[in-house]
Order: sequence, then C-alpha cells, then structure tokens
Amino acid sequence: MRWAAVLMAAGSLLFAAPAVAQSSASTAADPNALSTPPTQDKPPPGHALSAVQAIAIAGRVPKISAEERANPGSHAEASLKGTSRWQVSYFAKPSKDGVRGKEIAQVLIDDRSGKVLEAWTGFQVAWSMARGYPGAFGRKVNALYVWLPMCLLFLAPFISIRRPWRMVHLDLLVLVAGFSVSLAFFNAGKIGASVPLIYPVLIYLMARMIWLARRRESDRDNGSFPLNVPISWLFVGLVFLVGFRVGLNLTNSNVIDVGYSGVIGADRLIDGSSLYGNFPADNAHGDTYGPVAYYAYVPLEQAFPWSGKWDDLPAAHGAAVAFDLLAIAGLWLLGLRLRGPRLGAVLAYAWAACPITLLVANSNANDSLVAVFLIGALLLAARPVGRGAMVALAGMTKFAPLGLGPLFASHRRNPQEPLRITDFASYAVAFAVVVAVTMLPVILGDDGLSTFYDSTLRFQDDRGSPFSIWGIVGGLDGFQTAAKVAAGLFAIAAALIPRRRDVVGLAAMAAAVLIALQLGITHWFYLYAAWFLPFIFVVLFGRWSEGERDPVATP
Repeated sequence: MRWAAVLMAAGSLLFAAPAVAQSSASTAADPNALSTPPTQDKPPPGHALSAVQAIAIAGRVPKISAEERANPGSHAEASLKGTSRWQVSYFAKPSKDGVRGKEIAQVLIDDRSGKVLEAWTGFQVAWSMARGYPGAFGRKVNALYVWLPMCLLFLAPFISIRRPWRMVHLDLLVLVAGFSVSLAFFNAGKIGASVPLIYPVLIYLMARMIWLARRRESDRDNGSFPLNVPISWLFVGLVFLVGFRVGLNLTNSNVIDVGYSGVIGADRLIDGSSLYGNFPADNAHGDTYGPVAYYAYVPLEQAFPWSGKWDDLPAAHGAAVAFDLLAIAGLWLLGLRLRGPRLGAVLAYAWAACPITLLVANSNANDSLVAVFLIGALLLAARPVGRGAMVALAGMTKFAPLGLGPLFASHRRNPQEPLRITDFASYAVAFAVVVAVTMLPVILGDDGLSTFYDSTLRFQDDRGSPFSIWGIVGGLDGFQTAAKVAAGLFAIAAALIPRRRDVVGLAAMAAAVLIALQLGITHWFYLYAAWFLPFIFVVLFGRWSEGERDPVATP
C-alpha cells in the first residue's frame, strides 16, 4: 500500500496548480448566471454597455444577421451573464398562441471592450457541449501532452516493427487513431466533421469482431501474443498508470452531468424520495438511466454527502475511480483465468493505457461501471447464474447491454456439448430475478412504471442530439428505424450464428452486438466505447492460445 500512496501523492503534485485554480474558482460567484438588466437603454451599475448596445453589437456579427434574415419575425433579448459579460439570445417568431419561439442564435459579449467572445447558431445554441469548450470532458486528458503519450503507451508494447503488416496492428491503430481524430474535431467544436468520422471506426470494429468471432483457431494464433517489451515492464507500467489515473482524477478532472446524476439518485434513494420524474433543474434529465446507475453511488454518497448543488462532487470522483480500478482488476482476473498471468497483465495494461478509458474516468462518468459488469459476465461465463446476473446488472445500469441477453444465454459450459436446458433456465431465472430486484424500489415506491418509462426509455428514444448522423442530417428517420431493427435482429441472431465456442468468441460477438446497437441511437458519445472495449481487448490479445488455461474458462 505504501507504493500506491507514493504514486497518488506524485500525481497530486503534478497537477496541484490546476487543482488550486479550479478550487478557488468554484468558491467564486457563478460566472454563467443570467440576470435581467434593470433597464434596456442604460448600462447597469458597474457596466459599460446597455442591453440595447449589446444587441446592436451582436446584430453586426455576419452569421447572426444571416440567421435573422432567415427567420423573419425573430427578436433578440439581452441578459447579464455573470459580472462581466452579456448574452444576447435570438428567438424565432412566437407561435399564434403567443408561446416564445425556440432560441436560434446566441452571442456572448465582453462588457468592457464590447468584443464578441462567442457567436453560435444551429444545434450549438442548445448544445453547449457541441461548442468545443476546452476540457469540457475530462479536463487535461484532452491536452496533447497527455493524450498523445497515452496513445503511444497503449500502442508501443503491441506494435511489432519486425512484422508490421499484421491485422492486429491495423485493429489497434483504427481503435486509437480513429477515436482520436474524431475527438479532436469534437474538441474544436466541429461536430459536422467529428460525427461522420466516428462511423467508419465503429463499423470497422464491428465487422472485425464478427469476423474474429466466426474464425476458427489457427496455427497463427498459437503461442503467446508477441510483445515488444518484457512482461515485467507491463507490470511496472501498470502500476505507474494506475497511480497517474487516480492522481489526475483527484487533481484535474470534472464531473459531467452523468456523474452528477448518480450522486443525486443516491441521495434520493437514501432519503426515500422518488428516483424518477423529479430531478433538480440543473440536471433535469439525470433520471434517464437504469436504477443500478444510482445504487452504485450510494456508498460514496454516504461517505461524501451531496451538498445539494453541482459542486466538486467528491462522491462522483470516488465512484469513477472505484469503477476504473474495478475494471482494471476484473481484466487482470479475466486474463489470469483465460490464459494465465501474462494475459492478465496485458488486458489490465490495455485498459490502463487506453486514452479512451482515461477520458471516461476523468469525466467522472458511469460508463466504466457498465464495463465492470460485462467483464464480470465473461469472468462467470461458465456459470449460467453468474453471467445472467452480470448481464442484467449491466443492462439495468444503461439499457443497451440488455441486448446481450440472448447471446450470453446461448453460451455453453462445454463447447463440445449442446446447450443444456438447465443452464438456459438457470441463466434466464438469474437474469429475470436481478431485473426484478433492481426495479423493486421503482415498483413499490412513488415513481411508478409509467414515470420510469417516460424518464428513461421514452426520453432516450425521443431526444434530439447532434452527436450522431441521425441527429445532424435530416430526413433519415426511415434509415434509422431500419438500423435499429437490424441491430435488434442481430442481437437475437447472435445467439444462433456459428462462432468460436470459447470466451474469445463470446467476447467478439458481444462487442459486435453492442456496437450495432450503438450505431442506431440518436445520442452517441465517446464514453460509450467503454462498454465494448473490454470485449475487444479480450479478442485481440486473448485469442492466442498459450496452453496455460482452458479457453472456455471453466472454473
């Protein structure tokens, strides 16, 4: 434990300065609070501009004036934003019954200089997360001096210069480079480029997983996965990376709405309040997840009680660190069971070095919790009750993993024997019991199933979002429906498609199913990659048969 404390202290010192700045900023007045000026034609006390002057400045921005011309009848309203800025919002023509139109443009102006700081139109008006604000997700993870070294650390042990034309090299490069390029455009606020660029990556990974799931073991997969470094180096690197990830989270990370919702839900559970249908205004749709997403935060929320506002939220930090460490530990145990300590080190290192998983951890989201349960499903693959419970827990955290139910139900304890009806029944009962138990507070409480459905599945199905091809391109409703139906049929057919009947084949098909389900949703985000990354790591690194363990992973 002494080495862990030293590493955490080192990480804390590395990012101490940014943390102090962040802490001091949080104690100041809210810089984004909006207020109405007392008069329109005179500057408020302590200000240089009046509301009328701010509107005039905003109207001279070319794309704002173009938006006004495209929307006859629109009007502008100026508000004070914090203590030193103006926000000018443009609204479409009111409806016939007098309801104010939607906001179509927004301009931020510095009060002292009169300089236009930001000007937004289109979906970037309503979606501030699409504007490319620096560090909005993960803080320093997005800095090139953090992201690029993490990419290098992830690839270096696995890319062989002597044999450069191996498919696994392409798989790893597509995984890291593909996500990195798309994320770079996202961080620059160029959603029109970031969204289309992610689909070739997802489709390639899905196709490769289907191919590798169906491909029989061959001589090329015999022996150990070739590494460029001694296995002891991976252990050393793993220790360093764990310390770095924890230190970075504690000193320079932010809690996005996902983590905030977990803390709110845990607080409501302890207080006996309804979990769905009544979240605070600053996270009104934070009740869109499954109940397990809130249960998991209860121990940390009790240790670090919620203050009632969106502050530093230490419970969310603690939960994210715990989920991340559990994923690393789970992959180590899974590799140990599949092939031995060598694969355990490889899988744990892959997660710890992957910049995508670091983005999840440093955003203090709950997506790593889904990964933990799905890793557990692979660990308990030989036990129908265990894998049924784990898949159900993952699905009741975020609903998409429920689509893995048929696939995991079809897994055989012994690939040489047909599926036993008793195994299938045990799996189905465990799955159903876990779903029922996790839903008990909803069923027996004041929430009601209708409120639960409206807040979760219905909201997610109806929501608009610019973070998918379906959200930024109009007229694709029919194609999206077809994509959803195809993904659902594939999730069912995956249980019947011939494949490798070991854990590697199960992981490959599970990754393909999850990606297929994600391809059809309207709101997609990079953090969702954490759901299928453990499966991909198992497939890419675990299909080499070292002969140390039974490939079916029978306990």
